[in-house]
Amino acid sequence: MSKKRTSKKPTSPPPARAAAPVAPEAPEALPGRLTAAAALTALEGLALAGLGVYMLFVGIAGDPDSAQQAETGGLTLLGLAALPLIAARGLRLGRRWSRGPALITQLMAMPVAWTLWTTGGAMIAAAVALALAAVAVVVLLVNPTATEALGIGPAGDGAR
Repeated sequence: MSKKRTSKKPTSPPPARAAAPVAPEAPEALPGRLTAAAALTALEGLALAGLGVYMLFVGIAGDPDSAQQAETGGLTLLGLAALPLIAARGLRLGRRWSRGPALITQLMAMPVAWTLWTTGGAMIAAAVALALAAVAVVVLLVNPTATEALGIGPAGDGAR
């Protein structure tokens, strides 16, 4: 049997087409409750950071009772400010892990608000503002809309 030879001409590759630009996926819009919780948590973190910077400034350039105590207190407040600021960023990005640190921040704020309240004077206004913010964030974070947006569901639905 003879085999027929067919000559195939080398074909050139198909013309290169410009790749269609891939649009990035639009992030899901976060519920307003989650955005509000992130904003309040960030505000608390910024207030702590501001107070820490103030205490450091007084410790370095001012005339505190104890420079070492003022500087240590300022550094401590700056360190503590990191927790709500990181939690607020996580909430704003819709990260599931951020709910825990945000709630812990609010639980830590309650005794501080009580201490400010018992101090009296001008601190009562600060106590009320802090307590209202803390309660508001807790309510916003335990709301079903916010928990669903973070991927946290009831224990019975198998969500982890």
